[in-house]
Amino acid sequence: MLLSMTTEPEQQIGVGTQDAFQRLWTPHRMAYIQGENKPTGPGAEDGCPFCAIPSKSDEDGLVIARGRSVYAVLNLYPYNGGHLMVVPYRHVADYTDLDEAETVELADFTKRAMVALRAASGAHGFNIGMNQGAVAGAGIAAHLHQHVVPRWGGDTNFMPVVGHTKVLPQLLADTRKMLADAWPATL
Repeated sequence: MLLSMTTEPEQQIGVGTQDAFQRLWTPHRMAYIQGENKPTGPGAEDGCPFCAIPSKSDEDGLVIARGRSVYAVLNLYPYNGGHLMVVPYRHVADYTDLDEAETVELADFTKRAMVALRAASGAHGFNIGMNQGAVAGAGIAAHLHQHVVPRWGGDTNFMPVVGHTKVLPQLLADTRKMLADAWPATL
């Protein structure tokens, strides 16, 4: 659907008051909004997607790279194209629960993610972090995951600011392949 820049209100047929808003329908987001595939409890056996992803192929799980203690995976509901997460294999909720090897590899994979995103997409900057606990905004609080979100000058435009909508120009499978190909073996 193309968005027009006219000020003419959208034609509405049926119930409701006509308004000046354009609509960009994204029904695929209902799965996220309704919590589809969200864990039912705090344990690894409670449907944790981060525990299930490593058993899938890289393509099916959107895995970019696998390490000994952690792996890098694309976010199914990205803030920007290339938004990925670094996730420990072990089901732990809190950063302080990581052992030394997991902590070191999580930091190393974060650095590699930055290198890969710069090489593959020319990212100008990054938002990097983790939400610890549901009250801090963690969508899946029971399994620690660190977000690496690439940013570009001007990537915040009218769509997210006014329209509260992100436009992602590439399919996740294509983004996964691009980043996997750019992933550095070592730093």
